[in-house]
Amino acid sequence: MHKPIKTSLCAIALLASAVAGAADGAKQDAKGISGGTVKIGVLADMSGIFSDLSGEGAVTAARMAVDDFVAEQKPGFKVEVVTADHQNKTDVAASRAREWYDTEGVDMITDVINSAVALAVSEVTRDKDRVLMVTGAGSTTINNEQCSPNTILYAWDTYSLANSLGRTITEQGHDRWYFVTVDYALGKSIEYDATKAVENSGGEVLGSLHHPMGASDFASFMLQAQSSGADVIGIANAGGDLHNAVRVANEFGINQSQKIVGLAASMTDVHALGLEVTQGMLLVEGFYWAQDDAARQWSKRFKEKTGKMPNMLNAATYSAVTNYLSAAKELGTDDADAVLAHLHEQEINDLFAKNGRIRPDGQMVHDVYLYEVKSPKESEGEWDYYKLRETVPAEKAYQPLSESRCPLVNS
Repeated sequence: MHKPIKTSLCAIALLASAVAGAADGAKQDAKGISGGTVKIGVLADMSGIFSDLSGEGAVTAARMAVDDFVAEQKPGFKVEVVTADHQNKTDVAASRAREWYDTEGVDMITDVINSAVALAVSEVTRDKDRVLMVTGAGSTTINNEQCSPNTILYAWDTYSLANSLGRTITEQGHDRWYFVTVDYALGKSIEYDATKAVENSGGEVLGSLHHPMGASDFASFMLQAQSSGADVIGIANAGGDLHNAVRVANEFGINQSQKIVGLAASMTDVHALGLEVTQGMLLVEGFYWAQDDAARQWSKRFKEKTGKMPNMLNAATYSAVTNYLSAAKELGTDDADAVLAHLHEQEINDLFAKNGRIRPDGQMVHDVYLYEVKSPKESEGEWDYYKLRETVPAEKAYQPLSESRCPLVNS
């Protein structure tokens, strides 16, 4: 964060402010805000494989947050949003973050979908002593081995999804699992956490298979999973691999006899595949546009701007930007240490998070929801996709601090 202005400069600014008369109140409100402007950087995937989850949706959510904040709280300082495409390249992301911090006065960066990108930007953010609120990525490395006092893992993580699904579904009596897992870090991490949750809840994992990313034929994988005799087939992959696995499950009628669980699935996937293909699939989300009146009202506004309903990451970006700006206004400063300390003290309850709080490891924990995808007959129209099966409290969803590998915990 910018260094405090020297006392002599403060005196000059105050003198000029006094002469300005009518503008006096506004300038005093901005005292402590570097340059009188708070800058938010949305570093997103604007054109790549995560652009449907991130991209213009993240930018729109951030700008809505700024517009609402300025209109409702009348802060007395300016707020600007800058955006960039990180291209899913760590060097591009780190270079852009450094440039924003060094030459453009950016105070906080958000989104940074893609865990490798998030980790690269987190390192730069710590070095420059600014704020990073990760709403796109969800690797548990961000709040464990590579945790940072300047980074908040705000929206989700792989542990909360896998643990919530594994534990809740097993406790409901579907306790024999088989995993179809993509053979890289994301899939292995999800399978590991889900396996622990299943076994700790008294269930049994009958086996798993690992497939390469971008596999062209999922028929043999899904038929092998079907023949295992498991009650539940946990699909631990994302993007095109997830879509192909779910399509095959529907095509062969596997989803009629076994529960299909999308361990990293989202509403974006359901919308892309359609209810005919995804009906009956179970998944966990931290936000759904129809979960309550506040979510509905905001989501309707978002759809008017984008043509589609917001996903969980979009809502998290709106929440993160709003809470950051509110903290800066309340404190009268954009100093990173002060704003972060303030955020760590707050309970967050808004259109995105319920019972949210930021822990010492930088994880923002909040309630999450187990949903079942509706059949086409049950849906009342476009975007009406989910039936709520269970609310999973924050303390049951996320990795316990006692298991944390973050050096900041109990340090």
